[in-house]
Amino acid sequence: MRILGKNDRVICLAQIMQKNKGFLKNQKQKFKNKENKFKIPLKKIIIMNIKPLADRVLVKPAAAEEKTASGIIIPDSAKEKPLKGEVIAIGNGTKDEEMVVKSGDTVLYGKYAGTELELEGEKYLIMRQSDILAII
Repeated sequence: MRILGKNDRVICLAQIMQKNKGFLKNQKQKFKNKENKFKIPLKKIIIMNIKPLADRVLVKPAAAEEKTASGIIIPDSAKEKPLKGEVIAIGNGTKDEEMVVKSGDTVLYGKYAGTELELEGEKYLIMRQSDILAII
């Protein structure tokens, strides 16, 4: 019986990593085949660097209406600010008030609620939870 040295362990670990690498390739290939076979739509995942504090909520406003019901195109200067949006991130709440909304909720808010932010070319609103009127 022989005692393994430092170099022997490295060789063993390298061999294990090589075996696992082949295993992972096979798993990826199986996943690709399943994805192509069933054509499952993947939901876009948004990774944010903004974490609201206390009872604040980060909301992405819904797109403004570009046409009326009768088909008239609305110019940019006449478009109204949307009053609903999707919650992207929430704070921890305060000791007096727990957070009711969750990420992914669609909410209605007041016309002048929140502060507008622009991050990576997209517009967001940050507002207090009390400025939110309803969860849809």
